[in-house]
Amino acid sequence: MLTTLKEVLADAKKNKYAVPAFDCVEDVMVRTILETCERMRSPVVLMGLIGPDLDGNGWRYITGLIKVVADFHDVPIVLGLDHAKDLESIKKGIELGFTSVMIDGSSLSFDENIDITRTVVGMAHPKGISVEAELGFVGGSDLLATQHDESVLTEPDEVEKFVEMTDVDALAVSIGTSHGVYRSLPDLNIEKLKEIGRVSSIPLVLHGGSGTPDDQIQDAVKNGICKLNIYADCRIAMTQGLARSAESQTRKDPPVQDLFGPVKEELVKVVEEKIRLLYANNRA
Repeated sequence: MLTTLKEVLADAKKNKYAVPAFDCVEDVMVRTILETCERMRSPVVLMGLIGPDLDGNGWRYITGLIKVVADFHDVPIVLGLDHAKDLESIKKGIELGFTSVMIDGSSLSFDENIDITRTVVGMAHPKGISVEAELGFVGGSDLLATQHDESVLTEPDEVEKFVEMTDVDALAVSIGTSHGVYRSLPDLNIEKLKEIGRVSSIPLVLHGGSGTPDDQIQDAVKNGICKLNIYADCRIAMTQGLARSAESQTRKDPPVQDLFGPVKEELVKVVEEKIRLLYANNRA
């Protein structure tokens, strides 16, 4: 069942767990993630990532598929637009039925980030759509691995003002994670997270959840993280499944379930692992 980010994160914040948020494309990912979340009774955020995942018909294919199947599952499902950097993308996401939009103004100045976030809130809230923003900058590699940026940690003394001036529903913070595959293991700044948590009245989000050591993720959840974004770990799992599938085929025309079966099996392992890691099982 479709719901909003504000609703699911309110419960996560109250009960001290985090909701898994998966960037996803196509039926194999959507179906596997939703069926696993339903079996484990976990809420979930399914996200469309601005860029290659949504380019062209991706906007309509991904949103259309998720909206059609959401009512067949009795766990809370948020349809989230991930990392929009401009108002046109936000407008398109609202028109297509996303129940949450993320405006990424993290590369802007503090005042510019406030301005664009406040504008997005004004566009989304009247339609009942939640808004996530980012303060600080989570670096790492982009989806195509064509560039790598360094992270800038979130400053706690800016958080309270940002939240108050924007009326945003959730805030992605930078405490040491990176997007994509890590060049070296991170060391999350939990003390900074605690400081942020003391001044933030809204749920906190952690991007770059793939590859981060489990103990650090759980420490972050215990100290206020209510949503974890995950993508690279899913892509790695599906690559492993594709390799297994290629090695195991004996026919030129194998049944589709044999082709995609190993991909789904590897993806299920990751989704189950993340749900348990975030204490999200049996929360729906």
